Amino acid sequence: MGRKAYFKNEEFIDSAIQIISEEGLGALTIAGLSTRVTAPIGSVYHRFPSRDALVAELWLYIVESFQNEWLNILQTDGLQATLYCLQWVRSHPNEASVMLLYRINDLTSGEWPKDLQKRALRLSRELHEGVASFTKKQFGSVTKEYIDRTLFAIYDAPMGILRRYLQENKIPPKSVADLIRETYEALVEKSK
Repeated sequence: MGRKAYFKNEEFIDSAIQIISEEGLGALTIAGLSTRVTAPIGSVYHRFPSRDALVAELWLYIVESFQNEWLNILQTDGLQATLYCLQWVRSHPNEASVMLLYRINDLTSGEWPKDLQKRALRLSRELHEGVASFTKKQFGSVTKEYIDRTLFAIYDAPMGILRRYLQENKIPPKSVADLIRETYEALVEKSK
């Protein structure tokens, strides 16, 4: 029988998000995380064999928490899924900063453990399938042009304006919803 874990992975992930949001990506180290959580450094290495594995786990955790709900909403209402982007950023500003201000290639340079690679591929596949399904429902077919239109309306445009506020270390105001709605309607609703 193994020893009881004194710390949960979520404690490490939440603390890593805090470090990045307060001090920037460069401040996240295994030793710094150990200090922040008040856990032995071996506890951190036991869960995350390297800084790259830690950051990959962190990024996947954030993306999963956003994407799962977003895809569920997208299957029933594209506009609401698009507005959910704003709601999520407003209620998860630290996580949103990590997800929107950094690309996964910016975050890690090494080889990911196989389980993290599988999770990333699964998330990517689910995203592509969800967007294709929505595109087919909206436009009747899945062409490159319709996929581009869909992605710009439901992801690129909303994330672009939200990213700007996050870069300024500000919470996007609720009024951004009007811009998101107008863009969506112009690209999706009026294009049918």
